[in-house]
Amino acid sequence: MKIFTTKIYITSFLLLFFTLHHPAIGAPITSVVEQADTRSIILNESKNNDQLKNNGFKQDADLIRRTYEANLYTFPAFKSGHYGLRMYRQTLDKKYSSLVWSDMARIASRLNLFANEVHTVEQIKSYSEKRIKDHRDDSNERTTLRYKVTQTMPEYLYLGVGLLGSMARADEYGLKHREDKKLREVIRRYDFAKYVTDESMVKAWAAQLANQVYWLRQLGEQDVVDDFIATFRSIYPDDKDSDLSEQQFANKIYGLTHIIFAASGYYQHSINEQDYQWIYDYYRNNIDTIIDRAKEDIIAEVGINFLLAGLNDDPVVLKARKAIQKALNRDYGLIPSVTGEMDFKKGEHRNVLAIMLLDWKGTNAAPTLVNESEVFNSIPYGLVGKDSANN
Repeated sequence: MKIFTTKIYITSFLLLFFTLHHPAIGAPITSVVEQADTRSIILNESKNNDQLKNNGFKQDADLIRRTYEANLYTFPAFKSGHYGLRMYRQTLDKKYSSLVWSDMARIASRLNLFANEVHTVEQIKSYSEKRIKDHRDDSNERTTLRYKVTQTMPEYLYLGVGLLGSMARADEYGLKHREDKKLREVIRRYDFAKYVTDESMVKAWAAQLANQVYWLRQLGEQDVVDDFIATFRSIYPDDKDSDLSEQQFANKIYGLTHIIFAASGYYQHSINEQDYQWIYDYYRNNIDTIIDRAKEDIIAEVGINFLLAGLNDDPVVLKARKAIQKALNRDYGLIPSVTGEMDFKKGEHRNVLAIMLLDWKGTNAAPTLVNESEVFNSIPYGLVGKDSANN
């Protein structure tokens, strides 16, 4: 009798296990978190529920990671470098070193171009006018805004979008261009307050300007962080969100998230919540609206802003993670676009953010020439150590 009873128990357990793990039996269970919740009920151990959910988030991050790391070799240097640097700073795993090197090579190539061929007023004007054409698209609100405003300030496409970002990234690596002095002289010809306090510029380039004001400060050049933030807040008061188009609402939230990202040196340093209390208060008061109105990129960025401040257990983080997890297409192993597009390359930005949000590892000021010298065994031509006498 005991043997027969034992067999019944074993058979029942196997049937239950098979039902939970085989979508053809009973209702399909597609979410790892839902599976975790179901198991926790069966085990009647509610104290383990949060841990099981966290495991589910990590499993989904691993799924996206596997998808992308199987396809990175097909990506252009900018996208593979974008992915690799973020994963390096998260994990310090040397397997991402080659991707960081390709990012260095891209930066070196751009700075070589600027130092040798695009640095006079006439050259910058010609370069910028060619770039403006990329933003001529009347069917898109964002590109229309950018096209109109940069016609009056064309040099911005060279200074902000091109030169400044490349110099700041080199600086983060502990490097500079061999013509660093010449390039800094170019920057100093222009007053960045002109760009960051212009309403049309902020409406067109909020996130980019947030990056750039912190890069300027990082490089020891003009400090216009406070000017930008004051202008931004005057343009986007919190009680006027309902008046914003979807594009302008996205521009606002991108601007907010990039203030935090840039202040952290892009995932290198922790953030003190009190220093940006107005941003975190806004997120807490509006997270449901953000999830309802914003793309997955923005939702993930909001969650990561909290993680940068050590607020891992804040309800905003859980809401953001659930929203990203809900958007995950497990057949393709990625977060698709809002239109359902599954393009690996185009989706790199939102998917690397999804990985970071779902499986946050912390901040690391890396890699640098001093601390991770093995990553810099071969420095691309044009770049030198920051302490080098070359200029």
